[in-house]
Amino acid sequence: MTLRHVVQVEASRGVPMAKSVLIVDDVEIIRRALCELFTSEGDFEVCGEAENGREAIEKAQELQPDLIVLDLSMPVMNGIEAASALRRLMPAVPLIIFSEYSDVFSEEEARSAGVSALVSKSEHVSVLLEKARALLYPMAA
Repeated sequence: MTLRHVVQVEASRGVPMAKSVLIVDDVEIIRRALCELFTSEGDFEVCGEAENGREAIEKAQELQPDLIVLDLSMPVMNGIEAASALRRLMPAVPLIIFSEYSDVFSEEEARSAGVSALVSKSEHVSVLLEKARALLYPMAA
């Protein structure tokens, strides 16, 4: 019996299924902190991590997450380029850009790439969790 099957069985008993999250950031300490943040919440589980946009696309196709949290500025492929590709491949999966850069140009570019929400790293982490929940549980928002 796989973990996904166990979660589905639990969901059929009325226990809400945890939503899977793919964390994408080139800075390891930030990835670890985000993993701990989402793992500490009962309604989320981290299904994987990636260091750049290209790796994010590969992992997303393999892991089929419910949500992807992307940094904007990364080597190999940045968050905007990755978001554009992910939006084409997985149009229903919400994408959150979590970045220290929050200027208007980045926001417009992110929206046109199909990003669902932008959260600045200078904001409290509760904002990231609130946006994630609003995207994944629209009826509760």
